[in-house]
Amino acid sequence: MGNDTTGGGVIASMTGFAAREGSDGQGASWSWELRSVNGRGLDLRLRLPDGLGALEAPLRKRLSEVIGRGSVSLSLRVVREQGGPGATDPAKLAAVLAQLAQVRAAAEAQGIACAPVDPATILSLRALSENGEAATMPAPEALLADAEPLLSAFTAMRQDEGRALAALLDAQIDRIENLVSGAETAAAARAEPQAARLRAAIAILVEATEIDEARLAQEVAALALKTDVTEEIDRLRAHVAAARALLAQGGAVGRKLDFLMQEFNREANTLCSKSQDAGLTAIGLDLKLAIDQTREQVQNVE
Repeated sequence: MGNDTTGGGVIASMTGFAAREGSDGQGASWSWELRSVNGRGLDLRLRLPDGLGALEAPLRKRLSEVIGRGSVSLSLRVVREQGGPGATDPAKLAAVLAQLAQVRAAAEAQGIACAPVDPATILSLRALSENGEAATMPAPEALLADAEPLLSAFTAMRQDEGRALAALLDAQIDRIENLVSGAETAAAARAEPQAARLRAAIAILVEATEIDEARLAQEVAALALKTDVTEEIDRLRAHVAAARALLAQGGAVGRKLDFLMQEFNREANTLCSKSQDAGLTAIGLDLKLAIDQTREQVQNVE
């Protein structure tokens, strides 16, 4: 049985590929190809040979058990060996020749000219094979069993890429956390310079050297409230903790991580709009860049 990546434990990439060949030892061989790319949900597309439509339902069920999300394509190609001239059944040959003669006679009666038939073409007809009954499609059970190693290889590749993705995301979350800490420090350092700028502006407006300290304190408090980013910093830290918890949880967490990246971006935008400080704005822009880069990686997570 292939590994199930839809539960917790291992983060898997939505990008994957696996191919496999097999045969039944009775003249039939086949080749599988399974690939997937990013997708908003689980989109399964199967290409099966005529006569093997019964495989579609069990294959879809099995794929949905091991794949949680992605645009997935599975194709199966079957090749059946043809028998040699020595395997021709004389009775079947006589019947085919009689049918050809009947067709020719009917055509000539209608004034339709028929081109000569190449003997090699007649011998190539599968209906003339003595073991024609055996030249059928491989047993569905054999094909379903052969699909399991294909799914295992496919899952292993997606998990290998998932581990690399998780390492990148861990590093990006660390970077975001460091920027949040920097934003907190820069925000705290704004208070005194903002008060000094406000003091200078008021002095110019009233053309006085004496300033009502009580009124100034009120104005500074109002400005501080308007530009306070404490809530944004707190929510960003909470999002960092949530992202780490999802990475530790593993499994199909791509959608949750993507939603979390949207929330990260919302808080970063608000922080920049409240900044009114060049240093804090620069950190906010770096934070938005880091969030965008992280979200690009999250798009690959199942």
